Amino acid sequence: MTIKAAEVNKIKQAIPADGVLPIFHQRWSARAFADRDVAKEDLQRVFEAARWAPSSSNEQPWRYVVGTRGTETHRKVSESLAPSNRVWAQKAPVLMIAVAKTRFSQRDAPNLYAIHDMGAASAYLVLEAAALGLTTHQMAGFDREKARSLLEIPGEYDFGSAIALGYQGEPETLPNDELIKREIQPRERKGLGEFVFAEWGKGLF
Repeated sequence: MTIKAAEVNKIKQAIPADGVLPIFHQRWSARAFADRDVAKEDLQRVFEAARWAPSSSNEQPWRYVVGTRGTETHRKVSESLAPSNRVWAQKAPVLMIAVAKTRFSQRDAPNLYAIHDMGAASAYLVLEAAALGLTTHQMAGFDREKARSLLEIPGEYDFGSAIALGYQGEPETLPNDELIKREIQPRERKGLGEFVFAEWGKGLF
């Protein structure tokens, strides 16, 4: 018998750092989703958070194609996922694809920062979701061309991630032992000295 969702959530919490907002350490990416729909008001709140992310020239290049459970869009996003993701993500009540417009609207020039800016919006989205008691899981494993075709995404938009959103479910509902193992293991992160440099390769802290 596996441990329960509430226990898993405790395991996944990072050690708090003094002065850092708790939500950064509380957010994690579940694979097990509860059979519970997300209220429209809460879904609107996560996109309101994404709306206020910073972007180059205030272009706001991000777009989200969102499917709620039982809709054609949900089915199409699910169908676009790699089988290893679809097997668990299809149970999430909300599935979406994040894309970014790769040219500036005002001057029709390449926007080299579009994907970066879309990533910032998605970070705002997942943090707001965590603050609302929701869980999210961003996925690189999906067929971009299938998603483009099924969702009729124009060619000038490049892909970020697929995102599953909902409420954390019991790990025992996952379809195999490997997924359960990944669900319940503690999270790990690199130390600051590995990515914050005073000069290349020399840690600032």
